[in-house]
Amino acid sequence: ASRLRLSGLCFLLQVLTIILFAVFVRYSPESSPTLCSQQLNCSWRNQDWGFRHPRFRDIHLQVLLGFGLLVPFLSRYGLASATISILIVAFATQWAVLVQGFLYLFLHGKVYPHTFPLLPSMVSADFCTAAIIISTGAVVGRVNPAQMLLLTLLGVTLFALNEYILLSLMGVSDSGGSLTVHTFGAYFGLMVSRVLHQPHMDKREEQQDVGQQPEVFAVVGTMFLWIFWPSFTSATTARHNAEPWAALNTYFSLAASTLATFVLSPLLYEESTLRMVQIQDATLAGVAMMGMAGEMLVTPFGALIAGFLAGLIPPLGFRFLTPTLCYRLKIQDTCGVHNVHGLPGILGASLGTLLTALATADAYGGRLELVFPLVALGSRTVTDQALCQLCALPVTLLLATLGGFLTGAVLKMKGLRSPPEPRGPENTVLWEV
Repeated sequence: ASRLRLSGLCFLLQVLTIILFAVFVRYSPESSPTLCSQQLNCSWRNQDWGFRHPRFRDIHLQVLLGFGLLVPFLSRYGLASATISILIVAFATQWAVLVQGFLYLFLHGKVYPHTFPLLPSMVSADFCTAAIIISTGAVVGRVNPAQMLLLTLLGVTLFALNEYILLSLMGVSDSGGSLTVHTFGAYFGLMVSRVLHQPHMDKREEQQDVGQQPEVFAVVGTMFLWIFWPSFTSATTARHNAEPWAALNTYFSLAASTLATFVLSPLLYEESTLRMVQIQDATLAGVAMMGMAGEMLVTPFGALIAGFLAGLIPPLGFRFLTPTLCYRLKIQDTCGVHNVHGLPGILGASLGTLLTALATADAYGGRLELVFPLVALGSRTVTDQALCQLCALPVTLLLATLGGFLTGAVLKMKGLRSPPEPRGPENTVLWEV
């Protein structure tokens, strides 16, 4: 029954997507690489396409391999979680192009996705997919693939709405996604987890079955995070200007957050041994901190300080905060997305707000119009921009929690739930191992 439910839902969603693409989506003639306007000042052969297409490739690899290998450290769910990540990416990318297209690119009754010079429609879709994969980390092992698809359907729609409100209506600067990706993804997933609360489920530590395969997965996923995340953070910044700031600040934050794990973890656990999963958590926390502030920090030591502080959050969170969430608030956070994405995302947004309030033309020079275009144009003061950045946080939390509650209620419907099992669904339920 579970296999038939998954098969039927995949068929219906794909047919719906094809129909919507057929009716609404068209390639714009202006997006052809052979048509390069004078305003872009580009040369397709030597400059833009050669530079921009690898950027899309990096983001896509990051989503598939970096995010896709985040949860297989749970060895009992390793194969299923990695495979379901591919399923989520396959559907979320299509759905995100549609939903974001209706919000941003709807003209004369059609959606014209941008394909040149940055492939921005696909990059935006990958950002959306990343947020959904973060959300699934809070419920992995406790929902079936059909529920994951419905979570993706609703989550992509809510992500696009939140992103549109923040970036287009409020004019918030969040190029690396501290709010739109990390914070929204984490708290959306946590609220879904709260609604789907199952008292009999095991704790996170009991699900972490130590073995060679999970550690290999964690090593590979962490390496991809290190290699490709600077591209992820800097993908939507202005080329040749704010982009190097975002990439370098992200890398410095990665390095400092990793060292923070080696400092704190041996002090918190009696065995004094580090696991690769802890380094992976620190890496994610460091980049979540730089999502908004990456293009704003004008000195490298600021990124090192922020990254080190972010690296302290996952060990402390798993040691003290996760049990409180589980037993007091009844939130079963399977992969600890609250410690790895949620709290660092909030701190990153707070840091971005502070840097916005302190921004000056002397510090930013010609980059001010790239990081804060409304301030450079004179339509906003620095204080107004900082207030918008500050208000973006409660807006994101509100949409994430309300949307997560609605999604959890849908997933809890009787016809979608898996049969109750003492330890939850394993790899062998749907996958041959």
